Parts: sequence; structure tokens; C-alpha cells
Amino acid sequence: MLPTVDFCGLTVTRLIIGANPFGGFSHQNPERNREMREYYTVERIKETWRLAEAAGINTMITNNESPHVLQAVSEYLSEGGSLQWIAQVNCREKPDMGKAIGEVVEIGCKAIYIHGALVDDAYLHQDADTLRRWIETAHEHGIVAGVAGHAPQAHLWVDSLDLVDFHAVCFFNCGSVHTSQGELFRLADVPVAVDAIQRIQKPCIGYKIMGSGRMDARMAFEHAFESIKPGDVVNVGMHRGDRDGMVAENAALVAEILGAGG
Repeated sequence: MLPTVDFCGLTVTRLIIGANPFGGFSHQNPERNREMREYYTVERIKETWRLAEAAGINTMITNNESPHVLQAVSEYLSEGGSLQWIAQVNCREKPDMGKAIGEVVEIGCKAIYIHGALVDDAYLHQDADTLRRWIETAHEHGIVAGVAGHAPQAHLWVDSLDLVDFHAVCFFNCGSVHTSQGELFRLADVPVAVDAIQRIQKPCIGYKIMGSGRMDARMAFEHAFESIKPGDVVNVGMHRGDRDGMVAENAALVAEILGAGG
């Protein structure tokens, strides 16, 4: 297994496999989105998780919105898959957040976090009450709960409320895609996100550390592990349609970097 940390009571490898490619969320262009969706059938998603297991990863993250991805999660866990599931939860396709959280708990998630676009919006409107209600719902189910977010300022606001168990912090402030402004990835965003991670004492998951495929993998991993706290982890989506051995290669890179004291 890759090096692990105690993440809110869960033993989590410092590399988590993400799922944006599974749902066709390339954060690049529509053609790339379609290519990913066509590649990632339910069977190929489950195969990818088995490859992650073999590579020493013990945790996965997926959203609760892509029907075929949720089907893959349900089948994988019921078939005895060993990766523990952290669910990114939205309620755009569900009656309400309570039912959305209840569904992923029933399927078998070990933790949840609220989708970044919802948290960005709560910050914009200073709506702490709604966020508190969602987190309390997760806690009532007996699982740890966090928030994602694209704007570092949103994370610092949530942190000041002392509501959540952990934060999933985007290295690039690319929430523009959720406000119809397109895919904006600026390197200048990264040090601001890293500063927020360092200021937040609770555990953090760094995500989009490669700028959704815009950065070299080794460079991104080295920078991420130098920048986050010792108890933090990273979440990386992997598109095997580009290179079938990508999962094992990424795990080997992380093992090398952390083994060298990263």
C-alpha cells in the first residue's frame, strides 16, 4: 500500500483516485468530455478501481450525479471491492440534499463532501445555515463530512464556522465553469490555494493538482506534496484512454516522491 494518513479516523492513502474522467468532466473541451464518457463504461470503471487496488491505492472519490458512475460504485462495493468510497454530493438530480446524502450512505460511502459549486454559492450568499444543515445531516448518519470549493476564500469562511471535518481544496480557482464563464485555469491561483491549505488546520484533500491534465504529472505531484500538510492527501482523476498504465504509473510516482521524503 502507498503511504497512508489518519484522515478523520479513516486510513487513507496519500493518493486517492478521482472520477471526473469517468463522468466525462475533462475541464478541457466538449470533444474530450465525449471521449472520456465513451471510454468509461461501467465495466471499465470497475476495472480501473481494481488496478488502483493493485497499485496500492485504498480510497476513491466519485460524484453522485453520473448514473453510470453511481451504478459502477454500487456494483463494485457489492462485489467486494476494497477501495473505500468518499462521495462528492450534489442535489441537482435529487429531491434534496438529505435524500442525496442518504442514498450514498446506503450504497456504502465512508465520508461525504459537498460539491464545490454549492459551497462557492453558500459563501457568496453567506448562507451558513444551509451548509450547517447539510453537514449535520451527514453527521446524523454517522459519517465524516467536508466541503469542496473552488475559491480559497470560501474554504477560509467555512473554516471560520468550524462546521466540517475536512476540506477538499481545488488548486485552481476554476469555478468559472459552473457560472458559464468557461474553463479558466491560472497558475497564479495555485499559491493562494496552497496558502489556504496551510492555514486550515483540519485535514485537506488537494484536487486538480495537475490543472485537469494541463501539467506534467511528476511536477504536479512533487509540488503538491511539498505544499500540503503532512496529514493531507491528493485526489487525481486518471484517464486510461490516454495511457492504459496510467494508474500504476501515478502510484509509482507518488511512492517514489514520498519515499524520498516528500
